[in-house]
Amino acid sequence: MKINIDIDDNHEETRITIQAKEWTQELEEIVNIIKKNKQQRLLGVDEEQTILLEPKEIDFIHSEKRKTYAVSKDSRFEVKMKLYEVEEFLIPHGFMRFSKSVIGNIHRIKKFEASFNGNLCVYFQSGSKEYITRKYVGAIKDELIKGGQ
Repeated sequence: MKINIDIDDNHEETRITIQAKEWTQELEEIVNIIKKNKQQRLLGVDEEQTILLEPKEIDFIHSEKRKTYAVSKDSRFEVKMKLYEVEEFLIPHGFMRFSKSVIGNIHRIKKFEASFNGNLCVYFQSGSKEYITRKYVGAIKDELIKGGQ
């Protein structure tokens, strides 16, 4: 695969052209990545209202009974996406996997404490708390030490 990038002040807008012999899974993934970068907010549903959710205001996302929920301060909204889809979208916004069913915003963590079984209990700025399973503790600690950059 060849990649050509032409940066010039004369270009009025960004244009992406893909030239290929045939449609492949790799092209499908590239197109999906490009399309996902346009979306900057999640849509949350609360009863009959649809709410725009800013990633920086969300403490964590979790799955429960085949539904996905975003939790922030005093609110919990259903997100009409699968957890892995939300994870892909939120990784650039400082979210990391906490457990099989939870993705957390490391920028909103206020403090954490170790449990006797190797898990971490994290407390968010809003007062919410969630647990990080042992499998993910090392990566989270490394990221917290780096400052989430």
